Amino acid sequence: MEENEGGGAGSGGVGGTGTGTGPGIGTYSHIWWALASAAQLGWAISSFKRGHAGDSHFMPFKAFSVASLFVGATAAAAVSVLHVSGIHKVEDLLEVGANIRTGLGVRPRARDE
Repeated sequence: MEENEGGGAGSGGVGGTGTGTGPGIGTYSHIWWALASAAQLGWAISSFKRGHAGDSHFMPFKAFSVASLFVGATAAAAVSVLHVSGIHKVEDLLEVGANIRTGLGVRPRARDE
């Protein structure tokens, strides 16, 4: 696996360096995704513990925002795990799925190409 897959110099996208420093520096984007997940989770927990304060008309908005923080934290953690596992592109994920199916002894799926 190359250091800077899937993007131009410092693309910062999925598979990029995530740091914007160009090729050859290394891929540390999983650290940023993990930090984002931890920050969102901390914010969600503090908002949840704070509970309802203020006008009751804003309660649905507050509940939705706290739930969105929990969902966002979970999504960021999932992306971080994928990056750490070396899965940077959809093709990598398809290859992992094919390897799991082969390991279980299931026939490969027919592809429409």
